[in-house]
Amino acid sequence: MDYQKVRDRFVQFFEAKGHRIVPSSSLIPQDDASVLLTTAGMQQFKPCFAGVDSPYGDLAISIQKCFRLSDIDSVGDDTHLTFFEMFGNFAFRGEVSKEQAILWAWEFLASPNWMAIGRDRITASYYNGNRAGTKADGEAKTALSKVDGLSRVTAQPDTENFWGPTGSEGPCGPTVEFYVDGVEVWNVVFNEFYCQPDGTLSPAVGGLGIDTGMGLERLLLTVTPEAESIYDTDAFAPIIAMIKAHTPGEEAGVTKSIRIVADHLRGSVFLLSDHVQPSNKEQGYVLRRLLRRAILHLDKLNALAGFEEIIGAIIGRYGDFYPELLSQKDMIIQLANLERDKFLKTITQGRKELDKVISESENSITGERAFDLFATYGLPLDFIKEEAAQHHLKVDENSFERAFQSHQEISRAGVESKFGGHGLSSGAQVSEADQQVITRLHTATHLLHAALIKFLGNEVKQAGSDLNTERARFDFTFSRALTDDEKRQVEDWVNEQIQKDLPVKKEAKPLQEALGEGALAFFKQKYPNVVDVYTIYDPATDEVISKELCGGPHVSRTSEIDKFHITKEQSSSAGVRRIRAVIN
Repeated sequence: MDYQKVRDRFVQFFEAKGHRIVPSSSLIPQDDASVLLTTAGMQQFKPCFAGVDSPYGDLAISIQKCFRLSDIDSVGDDTHLTFFEMFGNFAFRGEVSKEQAILWAWEFLASPNWMAIGRDRITASYYNGNRAGTKADGEAKTALSKVDGLSRVTAQPDTENFWGPTGSEGPCGPTVEFYVDGVEVWNVVFNEFYCQPDGTLSPAVGGLGIDTGMGLERLLLTVTPEAESIYDTDAFAPIIAMIKAHTPGEEAGVTKSIRIVADHLRGSVFLLSDHVQPSNKEQGYVLRRLLRRAILHLDKLNALAGFEEIIGAIIGRYGDFYPELLSQKDMIIQLANLERDKFLKTITQGRKELDKVISESENSITGERAFDLFATYGLPLDFIKEEAAQHHLKVDENSFERAFQSHQEISRAGVESKFGGHGLSSGAQVSEADQQVITRLHTATHLLHAALIKFLGNEVKQAGSDLNTERARFDFTFSRALTDDEKRQVEDWVNEQIQKDLPVKKEAKPLQEALGEGALAFFKQKYPNVVDVYTIYDPATDEVISKELCGGPHVSRTSEIDKFHITKEQSSSAGVRRIRAVIN
């Protein structure tokens, strides 16, 4: 069974059960500031499990783009990936019972009409109790005992069979896990609790929620008899073939490097398509780490010349299922090439320095020296550890982390000395007149953001901003320069909203509620559970002009801004544009 057929059958099975398919959300969580990247299909449905009415009905499915960095050290074996696709079926407000969810999972896996996995290959487990004093899941145990052909069921503790929450609070509950040949394939979560920030559990709002997750690639492996690993399936076939085509000879010991390149570049392509830029923090650091680790392994394979073609093979493999890969192909390749070229300028000297450090070390490499290799030459800690291990050396990761944290504190202090992003730090000495100017510019940037989305589309995401008494600077993701007509449209529209003298309203709201209402959030920012939402709206039409999570300050009416003018539009970095603007 091939990749497309497995996808199709999952959708067909649950559509026949009354589920509505929902597109994958971004890898950058838009509705969950508690995690850096989307790690599970349920994250976009989190408000639905917390009592908010589902816009999709009570039954939904998705094939979600997911990322789990916890598995990065295992990448290269037969079953682990960083980026993967997750099948998920979801039910809200008690619409589906535990027994029904278990029977559906069994039917899809074992029925000859669907996955046709041999019943003797499938085992299951259920929750044996103890999380915050909760009891064993007797209902799930009874339901599993009714499954015809399921011969082996085990009870497991909360470390294995209790899922969630993502972050410090949220929906959670006991699970039933299905395994094929001993490998976990499907996790069926019963969200019957809500975890509070202090760890206490309360009953879920709205009743039992069903939340399942199944790795597409692992499932594909179980139904591909000739495949010994995930990388042998047709999900990876053209990618692996392209890497091998650029790898001279058949040297022993290259399998792991080939797999790491395939996984890391695949993950990088999807991060780039979701407008992540290589950097030294948050999602950008994840992307940089993956790209650089892939480049190091390509160098090890003598296959660097194939870098761009391998990325093209990834886009070709997944473009039919994720059209944004095709529409952004040039941008993805351009950004990847820029990071490659930047890294290659230092890699040769970095390798020489690493060899020197290894030769001078007896039992271990100090964290300080490892951090110097990372900070000066960009060598990832993972790569330093791998090279050190080949010489029977360890790396002091604790002191590396301390050096890294110290570096971050120094960098953060430098940023804060610039008064943050809006020029009104509580510790800054700013005159009342200057405060008024910056406040007017701040509200103007909200209108500018709304105008860019209106005229350029949803490709636009805020990538940064900076305000002072002279001007506003606004960075946003976009793949090309704006035309003169587009700049004029944006400027005219902003001034039109200013002239309307629209009210600017501030409200404190729960984060999930605000995001569920469509409030824009800066994807690099982490937010508290309760946030301030600034809304600019037109009372004459009830139209929301702009709605953003923001700490303020802002004017009370748009007319206070006065005249808005774009002075310059230029490239900030690959895939990011910058607008400078002033007000009268």
